[in-house]
Amino acid sequence: MSVVRFGVAGVGSLGYHHTRIAGELEEVERVGFFEPREDRAREVSKALGATAFEDLDTLLDAIDALIIATPTTTHREVAEAALSRGVHVFIEKPIASSLEEADAILDAARRGGALVQVGHVERFNDAIVGAQPYLDQPLFIESHRLAPFTERGTDVAVVLDLMIHDVDLVGSLMNAPVSEIHATGIPVLTPSVDIANARLAFANGAVANLTASRVSADRLRKIRIFQRSGYLSLDLARGTGEFLRLKRDLPALDALEGGKLEGLVAPDLWSIIERIPLEVESVEPLRREQESFRDAILGRSDSPVPGEQGRMALETALTIESMILRNVADSRTQES
Repeated sequence: MSVVRFGVAGVGSLGYHHTRIAGELEEVERVGFFEPREDRAREVSKALGATAFEDLDTLLDAIDALIIATPTTTHREVAEAALSRGVHVFIEKPIASSLEEADAILDAARRGGALVQVGHVERFNDAIVGAQPYLDQPLFIESHRLAPFTERGTDVAVVLDLMIHDVDLVGSLMNAPVSEIHATGIPVLTPSVDIANARLAFANGAVANLTASRVSADRLRKIRIFQRSGYLSLDLARGTGEFLRLKRDLPALDALEGGKLEGLVAPDLWSIIERIPLEVESVEPLRREQESFRDAILGRSDSPVPGEQGRMALETALTIESMILRNVADSRTQES
């Protein structure tokens, strides 16, 4: 296979951009897309010059790989239809609505001998890519993902809507299984939880503190990574960041380490701290993501976010959500 034939299922906001990028990638042929809403299908077809298929089966018969950007509740049905034909699938996060559905997708992939990759796009953010050379066994990670209220995604709690991005991201950065979870949150504007905080302890002793809100005044997507070698401050919204560490071979620090404190004047912080801006070629994260999917299909590399990792993120997110809902229920019982 020298060219991978891509199709897209679902051309909402995210599916639109997946369709656009699929038409621009080298070694990819964008065959077309399926969208059940006729008005939207015509709109996207006109805007992108992409072929709109009248039904999913016809599209699946013409492609090697399918990008699934349909509502989460339909992921299993669409994925199984593709995988049963041996069509590789890229599934936008979360992989499914439940662990049972996720397991069914993974079973279908094994039977069909096809690849499953999950769309945890923050792994492909410029800031995360630029941070890779400096990552060295993080001990503590703190993330804030805040957004103003919109109707999009409100069919699920903020944990599955927003926090799951950071659940997956910190899991990949810690490179260890979650051993303990504490979580709290509240509904504000919807029946589901709109603000959530979770503390994740990992088997290697590291800890992550995650906050997500979809009822904030401003947008914020920041993550801070603390490790023995220094501190990474990343702005995921801008795709920028910096690495801060102690400067090397400083006499003042040598004296401190040797216990020779007499007569020593405390140094100014920025005289002993080195600030290193992260340098990386700016690439649209969705483009990097699709390129990785293409390369995995062509056998050049393993999938960076295989279906099993998508299931792990879903399991952690569902545990967080369940814990929060229990706390909310308990608090309402106490009030009554």
